[in-house]
Amino acid sequence: MDLEADIIEFRVPTENNKTLFIWEILPSHSEAFIYESLCSVYSAFGALYLVKVFPNASVAAPGFYALVKFYSSAQASKAQRSTDKQCLFQEVPLKVRLSTKQNPKFLSESQSLSNAKCQDLANHYLGYNGWSTRIITVKDISQCADAGWSLDAGSQGELLKYGCIVELILPRHGVTCRGVGVAEEVVDKEKGEGAMLVLFPIL
Repeated sequence: MDLEADIIEFRVPTENNKTLFIWEILPSHSEAFIYESLCSVYSAFGALYLVKVFPNASVAAPGFYALVKFYSSAQASKAQRSTDKQCLFQEVPLKVRLSTKQNPKFLSESQSLSNAKCQDLANHYLGYNGWSTRIITVKDISQCADAGWSLDAGSQGELLKYGCIVELILPRHGVTCRGVGVAEEVVDKEKGEGAMLVLFPIL
């Protein structure tokens, strides 16, 4: 029996073969109902990064179209084959295709997932009790020579930078791995207020 491996990356999926374009959605249901229905149908095929429902353009017939983005190209392909020309939640069959037009919002390379999305993805594949994390160390690296960029001499802000080592634990498999992240914040020296917080995970 041949098994096909599918690698799931903890980053924003940008590939066309992970995105389904769905149209001919009738206006007989509310946008909220359509969204929930699509989530229910397509989450059965795998973890979803995004579900979006849009009203048709004014020049087209009333109705909606939608985008469903998977983390896995194999799951997206299976979902497309299984749901194309099926009614699903309405009386008229839907048309479902793999996307051919790239959304500019997803063009950035290797964009990291938010913490919430990472947790959702880990929970989906590992189970809610299948993993845990712990902080190994947190260190102020603001004054380190190789800590990264620094503020201009004339700036009124003070750059604070902290490094953190986190360990991921998979107790059922006896496996652990570690990752490094850096948090930066610019603090106004006069007002004592933070201006920006940026996270750079390195896993």
